[in-house]
Amino acid sequence: MQKFIAEESFWELFPDAAIGIIVASGMKSVDEVDPADAEAIKRLLAEANEQADKYLTSNVISENEMVKVWREAYSKFKTKKGARCSIENLLKRVLKGNPVGSITPSVDIYNAISLKYALPVGGEDIDTVEGDFRLGVTDGGDAFMPIGEDEEDPTLPGELCYRDDAGAICRCWNWRDGQRSALSDDSENAILVIECVDPARIGVLNEALDEFAALISEHLGAKIETRAIVTRDNPELTIAE
Repeated sequence: MQKFIAEESFWELFPDAAIGIIVASGMKSVDEVDPADAEAIKRLLAEANEQADKYLTSNVISENEMVKVWREAYSKFKTKKGARCSIENLLKRVLKGNPVGSITPSVDIYNAISLKYALPVGGEDIDTVEGDFRLGVTDGGDAFMPIGEDEEDPTLPGELCYRDDAGAICRCWNWRDGQRSALSDDSENAILVIECVDPARIGVLNEALDEFAALISEHLGAKIETRAIVTRDNPELTIAE
């Protein structure tokens, strides 16, 4: 049995946070996605880039409310210099007139959901995860090969990260994914994550989860095995038998 576990060290920092989890099986590979679905996904991403404008009330990225809350969150744990929440990075591109472009259908869907709802969203290939998938503060030294790099960049002591028995999965909470577990063109089974640190936006988190699950099912032919929200009162769930 394989679990997702948000450890006590996470809840000590963010007692009111909520982590949305979707486990999807049987996703189509890029080559298997119907061209009409591929085009629909690209349109969703383009529309989401436009929808994200409503969150950008200031031309100074740090002054926007959806960025402020995550800047504050990132001040509570050790981060690598320059590390920023994934939603800040996406919104910054929109602010600069450089819309988030297409990568692969699964990644495009999660970027579209992230932009539309201004919540950090990510996804990992569950078949690459060794042991339990955990979120917590680390002692540092977890093995990590960043996407697009050819040198290891291990975690820092006191850093909040996703990790498994083999090392880090995503550095600085949701800042940067590693090569080992990133969704690829051929990923079939995925764990998809949406993070919320503002308890006033739990309703938005639920909406985002529902749409995310529906899009993965409709366009990628996935079966939704799990759709749940992890909280301090319910800090873990089974993701694979």
